[in-house]
Amino acid sequence: MHPTSPASFGKARERGLHKVALPPDCLKILQVTDTHLYADQGSRLLGVNTLDSFRSTIAAFRQTGWLPDLVLATGDLVHDASPEGYRRLACLLDEFGVPVHCLPGNHDVPVVMREHLRGQRVSCPQIIDSKGWRLILLDSVVPGEVGGHLGLAEMEMLQHALDTSDLPTLISLHHQPVPVGSHWIDEMGLDNAELLLECIAGAPQVKGLLWGHVHQIFDERRDGMRLMGTPSTCVQFAPDSPQFSVDQQQPGFRLLALMPNGQILSEVLRARAIPQGLEVASAGYE
Repeated sequence: MHPTSPASFGKARERGLHKVALPPDCLKILQVTDTHLYADQGSRLLGVNTLDSFRSTIAAFRQTGWLPDLVLATGDLVHDASPEGYRRLACLLDEFGVPVHCLPGNHDVPVVMREHLRGQRVSCPQIIDSKGWRLILLDSVVPGEVGGHLGLAEMEMLQHALDTSDLPTLISLHHQPVPVGSHWIDEMGLDNAELLLECIAGAPQVKGLLWGHVHQIFDERRDGMRLMGTPSTCVQFAPDSPQFSVDQQQPGFRLLALMPNGQILSEVLRARAIPQGLEVASAGYE
């Protein structure tokens, strides 16, 4: 059976994307998000050592045997935005042995991130063209704010990127552009999401939107696009919760296969264990 046949796609859903043969011309991506590392290797978020948790998540990914063409790291990468944290993260990301493209989240300081999150294969680009796809990475950070906003320069860059290519396109950012069903974090999403959605409404080549921030799985299809939110590599938030609530779920990551015909195949996988020390009863963090 040809790996791109509809029946093969059905098997990908039933057996797991990482267990299905994929055509060599598809673009295979690993997404990691919300790593929340610190300058101090022993620092904890809600009781979890985020460095240990990230390493456990990487180990779970390696056990799949999946070989990505590139990695996307979609924000809140270093909780204290420290140069030491970014340099440590760059070393860890370099170990994947493939290009790693990063964008900032609300806990990151973009100028510090771009200066120090650099490695042999690690970079912070805006546009990547690879295997017949265009990837656009947006910066939705508002200094000092938890929620996100796409400024004029980002919107102009996005429009130019769409106007100059008809390649199938995946757009990534940190803040969710649609509600995920958890009221407290949906108040901290992208505050001008309607401008983003209006921009891409006239760009049928956009096949998907991908984000972090929500620390939980979101996966829907709307107007021909796949909308995807991905768990954190450390602490998870309970879905469909009106207020902040910690979820007793393992850290996770997302695999994506961007097919030559514009289709997106994807699955979320998780580490084996809940991180030690998780403070389930916490009312929040800064």
